[in-house]
Amino acid sequence: MSSSSEPVNVRLLDREYTIGVEPDERDSLLAAAKLLDGKMREIRGNNRMAAVDRIAVLAALNLAHELQQLRDDSGSRDRELSRTLGDLQRKLDSVLDAPA
Repeated sequence: MSSSSEPVNVRLLDREYTIGVEPDERDSLLAAAKLLDGKMREIRGNNRMAAVDRIAVLAALNLAHELQQLRDDSGSRDRELSRTLGDLQRKLDSVLDAPA
């Protein structure tokens, strides 16, 4: 932990973990822990005997996959926006360059 970080307790599958976090990142960390806890509970389901490390890895893979899909979608939207803006720029240029 750096000198300006502070300890924050989070609960994942009823286990408590202490994590050092910058004060301005505390709320984000707590929200992330809540998301991860929910995903882990969803994966565990009714199987209370499931190994916590397996549940954690599956939850991490699920969340990483969702993040990758969001990144892919964002990249696709960015490319489409660039293409549209390029088309508009060419149309504008042709209108402005046309003889009056």
